[in-house]
Amino acid sequence: MRRVRFRDPAGTVRQGEWTDDGIVFGSDTYEPTDEAIDVLAPTEPSKIVCVGLNYADHADESNMEIPDRPLLFLKPPNTLSSHGDTVTLPAGKDRVDFEAEIAIVVGEQCRDVAAEDAMSVVEGFTCLNDISNRDDQEIEQNWIRGKAFDNSAPVGPVVATPDEVPDDASVELRVNGETRQSSSRTEWIFSLPELIEEITTYMTLEPGDLVSTGTPAGVGPLEDGDTVELEVEGVGTLEHSVREA
Repeated sequence: MRRVRFRDPAGTVRQGEWTDDGIVFGSDTYEPTDEAIDVLAPTEPSKIVCVGLNYADHADESNMEIPDRPLLFLKPPNTLSSHGDTVTLPAGKDRVDFEAEIAIVVGEQCRDVAAEDAMSVVEGFTCLNDISNRDDQEIEQNWIRGKAFDNSAPVGPVVATPDEVPDDASVELRVNGETRQSSSRTEWIFSLPELIEEITTYMTLEPGDLVSTGTPAGVGPLEDGDTVELEVEGVGTLEHSVREA
């Protein structure tokens, strides 16, 4: 199942199912491109826990050593944006990059989860673009300016249940139709169980929280007017555009 949050023509937020026929809620079916509805971020997290350098090829292109434990940082809820949104890039920056990521959606409140129990707390998967302001990221340690600016985490369009997303699910990002990143879940340095165990050693995860699992090689700058498509096998395609402030 692929679950979607949307605002219907009456302005009410609904939870529906994204099918081959459209977005289904009760007896109603809507086209995802229907201007009378708005596709919303599929979850409302209290936090987004992000994993840095979880693909060896990205560590290599960044001239960084592969970490001996997951490199973690946070994006707060103000970073959320949705399928179809236009993201405003921070003003006056030389380089703001796209980063295609598979995100884990947490299904229940949890703490101290053993690796072998990790899937029991996973509701599903979605797409996330970890848009990153490199100008400031490179000169600060906590990455607040680099990673936590408004709308810097486009998410969606759905939450796909684990049975929909294969263990070797592909992830691909295209800018203006040109493929810039292409990899697979099999290339993760730290697996889903390892990530859930490590994160919940230190913090409680809440229902709807996101764990964004890192980006493969190929990250690059966004420019005014670019259109981004981020596709994860089994989830679908998150689309958004960007504009300069």
